[in-house]
Amino acid sequence: MLPFMDWLNYHHLLYFWTVAREGGLRPAAEKLHVSQPSISTQIRRLEEALGVKLFSRRGRSRVLTQAGRLAFDYAESIFSLGAEFLNTVKQQDPSRQRAIRLTVGVEDSFPKFLSYAILKPVMGLNPPVHLVCREGKSEDLLAELAIHRLDAVLSDEPATASFKIKVFSHLLGESRVAICATPKLAQVWRKGFPKSLHGAPALLPTSNTTLRRALDEWFHAVGIQPRVVAEFEDGALMKIAAADGQGFVPVPIVAMSEGIARFGLERVGQTSKCSDRFFLVTSERRSAHPAVTLITEHARSLVFS
Repeated sequence: MLPFMDWLNYHHLLYFWTVAREGGLRPAAEKLHVSQPSISTQIRRLEEALGVKLFSRRGRSRVLTQAGRLAFDYAESIFSLGAEFLNTVKQQDPSRQRAIRLTVGVEDSFPKFLSYAILKPVMGLNPPVHLVCREGKSEDLLAELAIHRLDAVLSDEPATASFKIKVFSHLLGESRVAICATPKLAQVWRKGFPKSLHGAPALLPTSNTTLRRALDEWFHAVGIQPRVVAEFEDGALMKIAAADGQGFVPVPIVAMSEGIARFGLERVGQTSKCSDRFFLVTSERRSAHPAVTLITEHARSLVFS
């Protein structure tokens, strides 16, 4: 038995969670119908039990510490699950099946339209799946995966060997890359492509990404040097800048429909020498979660077929 579970006081945790949610002692006291000193006492006892500070002072305000943010995330899950449990019991419906929870991390640079296309099948499963998507940087998401706070991570590159904890990167598919721009700019740059991109304004992924490294190698191989005007970790923001006429942008062919329909971009040209790869990273070589298996099979057979 875990010793932590022997002495965690959920009443104290509820007071802490309410203060963090409501933004202060006064609104939390009104919500819980107790006095502010009483709440302060309960939170102090929780901090003593955990051995960490959950709040720090910033002027007259209380802000969550790093440990406080971690505790708040766990409290959110605990009380959300408790509310779901009470609701299910009160309904007393034997035919009602409790949703399986699937928590997926999506890297900032992973195309949003592609993320949805990969995850969409789990929304129609029976028994139902409660899908939770968290977006963030690779190292943060992999750290959460390692402690099983995530079931899987969608990434545009495999987990590197420098990551201390063992995880497994499953290749979902690969897509060649197209160069896209607004219709007006695309018409200009199509003539003499790819040499026409020499000196042209470029909107590119940040230099720490696999796609950016592949693009730089391609630019060098064909003897061109675009003028990089901006670099992005968020692919959607990069496309918004392209739609505003700020320059050309690389788009995986598999996500071209989003670039055309949502952002009004057109293809300037494409290269067979540059591609983007997409992975599902898990903490196990073979995930036991049925929805993770479905995601992998669906992506390989339909999305990237």
